[in-house]
Amino acid sequence: METTETVTTIMRALADPTRRAVFERIVRAREVTVIELTRASSVTQGAVSQHLKALKQAGLVSDRPEGRQVFYSARPEGLAPLIDWMQHYDLFWHERFTNLRSLLKDIDP
Repeated sequence: METTETVTTIMRALADPTRRAVFERIVRAREVTVIELTRASSVTQGAVSQHLKALKQAGLVSDRPEGRQVFYSARPEGLAPLIDWMQHYDLFWHERFTNLRSLLKDIDP
């Protein structure tokens, strides 16, 4: 299991709605530049760059410099620590839904 610090970093990175929108735009594109991300958002290029920095530190995006441009792409494997953390609650919810199913059968056979 990943460290709590890693999961916290990912959650903090995705907590900001603008940053989530930037991440979602990157996920939908194969690769995208800061310029393209800025045009598609309502924030400045500097703000987009700061959001990209946080996403990169969280391991959610990677960059590829080419000449004067930098291309960003999503790293789906970066979400793995968060998914692993959420799977710990799978048993909890599975038991609750099983209990609900039994209760509903008892109420309306």
